[in-house]
Amino acid sequence: MLRWRYGTVTKLRRSWRGCAEVEVSIVKRSGDDRETARALAYTEMVGEPREGDRVLLNCNALAKGLGTGGYALIVAIPDRLPEDVDGPGHIVKGRYTPQQAMVMAVDEDDSPHREAMRAEDIGGMPVVIADLHSALPAIVAGIHADQPDARVAYVMTDGGALPAWFSLTLDGLSDALSGVVTVGQAFGGDHEATNIHTGLIAARRVCEADIAIVAQGPGNLGTGTTWGFSGTVCGDAVNAVAALAGTPIGSLRISDADARERHVGVSHHSLTAYGRVALASADLPVPQGLDPALAVSVRQQLRPLSAMHRIVDVGVGGLVEAMRDLPVKLSTMGRTLDEDLPYFLACAAAGRHAASLLTTLRSRA
Repeated sequence: MLRWRYGTVTKLRRSWRGCAEVEVSIVKRSGDDRETARALAYTEMVGEPREGDRVLLNCNALAKGLGTGGYALIVAIPDRLPEDVDGPGHIVKGRYTPQQAMVMAVDEDDSPHREAMRAEDIGGMPVVIADLHSALPAIVAGIHADQPDARVAYVMTDGGALPAWFSLTLDGLSDALSGVVTVGQAFGGDHEATNIHTGLIAARRVCEADIAIVAQGPGNLGTGTTWGFSGTVCGDAVNAVAALAGTPIGSLRISDADARERHVGVSHHSLTAYGRVALASADLPVPQGLDPALAVSVRQQLRPLSAMHRIVDVGVGGLVEAMRDLPVKLSTMGRTLDEDLPYFLACAAAGRHAASLLTTLRSRA
């Protein structure tokens, strides 16, 4: 099931936290012929590649031409293996795969945060839940537009990328986040957690966040069927936040630029996750000022959800400017801020609504 290849590192390209991108010359199966491609190394796992290194590659994503992760992945640098690291922790992620990794989970016995993790709730903390990783920076912009001093933690679920290191967005937002918690099979955050529940407790009690954002890593999976998409976890996240006495806020996936009918207006991902998976009530912010036809469609689509959830109108003044000022470029499904403005406004509106709830919480303290 893996496309194994050997290659040679011919050029060092860019690097960011936990990752190194290189150019490799790959030996084809047919013999001595070679092809050149980009390859990615997770340096915490395989070490730092150098020019001239022979590398063992997994070329599945490269062969399939995947848009988000179409790299050859460096599995090992066999002639220059990294030193053993005898660190604490016994939680395994990537379990029973050839690259399973041992990590220290924030909630395990030997964790220095064990006492903090005994907390039973998150004390009413607003939690913004989003389908796509691309929502993260827009939500942050919406929060900090009104509450620039708010501490924001990101809880990354494992529906998309497993290593948080893959995300250039996270690298660019490092100064805006008080911590990244990777949960389930995801890893590579500032803290590791067993599941979304302990991830949320870690966001609140360890990262000392005022607001948390829950979303998968890069690489959304969708099959075009009612239930076959990784974003169903948004409904599970609503339930988890409610169980922990937090305040769930569902960021809606709204677009008039997606060519796929199931994603026009309010995406079926949002309608299914919040309408059929979520068993607890959430706030669903809707940005004001949408194109009239789109606004009517959104209202009609959300009407069935209003029996359980609270539909909240949110003003968008200053949000476009806040998003343009971000240190990272906004992009969703290859579309920029200007090409899919309703999507990003909906995300930023969810962040703004969370900031307003934080104001209320602080006034009561």
